[in-house]
Formats: sequence, structure tokens, C-alpha cells
Amino acid sequence: MFKFFNRVKTVVGSELNAMLDKAEDPVKMLDQYMRDMESDIRDAESAVAKQIANEKMLKRKYDDAQSMVEKRQSQAEKAIEAGNEDLARRALEDKQEHTQQADTLKESWERAKQDSDQLRKKLDEMKKEYQDMKLKKDSLKARAESAKTRTKINRTMSSIGSDESKQGFSRMEEKVLQYEAEADTSDDMSTESRSLDDEFEALETNEVDDELAALKKKMGKQ
Repeated sequence: MFKFFNRVKTVVGSELNAMLDKAEDPVKMLDQYMRDMESDIRDAESAVAKQIANEKMLKRKYDDAQSMVEKRQSQAEKAIEAGNEDLARRALEDKQEHTQQADTLKESWERAKQDSDQLRKKLDEMKKEYQDMKLKKDSLKARAESAKTRTKINRTMSSIGSDESKQGFSRMEEKVLQYEAEADTSDDMSTESRSLDDEFEALETNEVDDELAALKKKMGKQ
């Protein structure tokens, strides 16, 4: 369990570059590694809880055996005071049996306590490493997202200045120039048409003047 946790931690720390080289998604992979670590920690917490329960059970049995030792000692003393040596002897014999049990249970309890302490320490180390890796993961995720954004922007900017875009702009510019030329030609034609109409109108005006002059001469009104 602890070895697997360390392996996951090593992958996050030392194999990140290899992961990127393989075109794996860093964000998804880092999230997966953190989930693996969380699973390891839950397993470790369960193991520590069982060890602590075993330690407490042994401590309770040791305390019970030690209490019986003290109880039989007290009973033997009372039997001696009462002049009942046989009862005192039996109490001391039973005391010896509980003393042996207490010694064995004490040894087992102390060993279990030592194991519990070590497991607690390792669990605390795992949790600390997890928090450290979580901070590192958040930093790496931010860097990965930033790199993706920069890449996307750079690609967009490069496409803006591409030959295809420039050719497209040139074609549109030519079309605009063509539209302007057509508009200027239309204005010229309109102007020319108006000039012809003006000349014909002037010609008609001159004919009226001539006819008016002839009429005045005929009537002697000149």
C-alpha cells in the first residue's frame, strides 16, 4: 500500500515529461494520480484503524490480567490475616497464572502500540505528501491550461497572417476597386447624358427666339 503510494508520487514527480511526450492529457492524468493517492490514503486509514483497535483490545486484556494479579494478591493477604493458609496458597497460584498472562499480553500490547505509532506516522506522511502533490498538481494544471491557451492563440494569430488570408484580402480589395470603377463609370455616363439633354434644350430655346423675332418683324413691332 505504502509502496504503491510512493510509486504514484514518483510518477507525478519524475515521469511528467515522459507523460507529455506521449501526448497524454496532463490535466486528466494528474487528476487520476490524485484519485489513486486518495484511494491509498483511505486504505491506509482503514489499516491503521484496525491496528489501533487491535492495540486497544490487547491493552484491555492486559489491564484485566493485571487487575486479577492485584486482586489475587489482595485476597491472599486477607486469607493470611484470616488464618486460612490454604486459601491464600490457591490465591497466589492463580495470581501467578494471571501474572504470566499479563506479562505476555503486555509484550503483545507494547508491540502492537509500536506498530500503531509507526502506521500513524506513515499515514501522516502520506497525507502531507498528498497535500504537497495536490498543490503541485494545481500548479501544473494551471501551467498546462496556460500553455494550451497560448498555443491556441499563437495558431490563430499565425493563421491571420497566412498567405491564404492575404490572398483573400487582396481579392476583396480588387472587388472593391472594381465596384468603385463601375460607380465612376456610371456617374460619367449620367453626366454625359445630361449634357446632351441640355444642348437639345438650348437648341429648342433658340428656335423659339427666332420664331418670336420673325413674328415681331411681320407685325412691325421691331
